[in-house]
Amino acid sequence: MFLDKLNTLADWEISFLTSELVSKRYFKNQNEDVTILKVGSTKAPIKTLGGMIINPDITVNEMDINDLLILPGADTWFEQDNQKIIKVAKDRIEKGLKIAAICGATGALAKAGALNNKKHTSNDIEYLKMFSPEYTGEAYYVNEPVIKDENLITASGLAPIEFTYEIIKQLDLFSEETLSAWYNLYIKKEQKYFYELMSSLKK
Repeated sequence: MFLDKLNTLADWEISFLTSELVSKRYFKNQNEDVTILKVGSTKAPIKTLGGMIINPDITVNEMDINDLLILPGADTWFEQDNQKIIKVAKDRIEKGLKIAAICGATGALAKAGALNNKKHTSNDIEYLKMFSPEYTGEAYYVNEPVIKDENLITASGLAPIEFTYEIIKQLDLFSEETLSAWYNLYIKKEQKYFYELMSSLKK
């Protein structure tokens, strides 16, 4: 899968996701081959909002397979350097390929017209209108933390757990019981779900 990297990337919005994908600690199949390729407009290092320096593995031009593309939030989505990946994402959405976008990335997709005929969410409908005057997809906006429409996942920047849940579910990496317990543990914060999570791994 591909994970776009750009300056001011919001670390927390993808931290739950990358932790689970890399560690594989709750995978139903520990031999599942999951590779995350970090994509940049160039291979120059980027700096996240949290001050982490990340080196992209490949550039947008080197994306040669139709795997999942994850677009994290950032304050720089509307800058010219990031328009190439948005064009790629829009094309993939039109082809029905897997795309997952959160927070500011949804605004950039809206501005490009990629959400005008797909059910989607974002930080708020007014957020999309404010930053993306070209946006005409209000009829498809759903006021929920995360929305999945076929292979398109969109989420509010306040919903990194829900975002992670939908991606892991889409990729079928956890058992249903494990995924349910994982989600409830982080959302409801009740101890019983930790034990349900641990128990699910023994089955």
